[in-house]
Amino acid sequence: MTIELTVVGSGATFVIAPERIVVAGYTAKDEAAVEHHIAELAAIGVPRPASVPAYYVLSPELLTTSPLVEVGSATTSGEVEPVVIRHDGRYYLGVGSDHTDRELERVDIAQSKAACPKPLGSRVVEIGPDLSVVDWDGLVVESGVDSAAYQSGSVATLRHPSDTLGRMPAGLDDGGDLVLFCGTLSLLGGKFVFGSRWRVDLRLPGGETLTHVYETQRRKA
Repeated sequence: MTIELTVVGSGATFVIAPERIVVAGYTAKDEAAVEHHIAELAAIGVPRPASVPAYYVLSPELLTTSPLVEVGSATTSGEVEPVVIRHDGRYYLGVGSDHTDRELERVDIAQSKAACPKPLGSRVVEIGPDLSVVDWDGLVVESGVDSAAYQSGSVATLRHPSDTLGRMPAGLDDGGDLVLFCGTLSLLGGKFVFGSRWRVDLRLPGGETLTHVYETQRRKA
């Protein structure tokens, strides 16, 4: 599986071929808030993660830049996430959506994430060889579903990607191409929405915005 990405500014393109996708969950800096969120999810049947942050390893076949993705049920929803990509020793920043089957999430979180494609915007910004230089607190993410606002806020509340990557369990990072979904923010309405047209935005400190729009359709039986 390969994905072609375009670098903002230079227009250069490159192709990534990751061995896996890693989706990091429960990445908020405020550990008390994370614990409260875990308790809220447990109250509606979502099992407690094995670790915090949690790392879900998924097949690279789920990664897609397509504007149309197929899902297996009517209870799926997306969430905007900053995405760190490493290729040939250099890091890039993009925007993606951790699309998830919410009904299945009550049974097994890893399976619920593996049940859906992971949309990724094809435009990225180059960071360079040192992930620590990212102006993380200057980033803003937003998402919308069927033209309604769904999420909005600064990613300053999330762990810096160098921290999230540094906490990754041994063996997950082989030093090659890397795709790391870095976590998300709370929902504006506090409840999942199962819409069909999703938009995810990552606004950079200089004013540039990375955007990806995609639609979901039910997979034919």
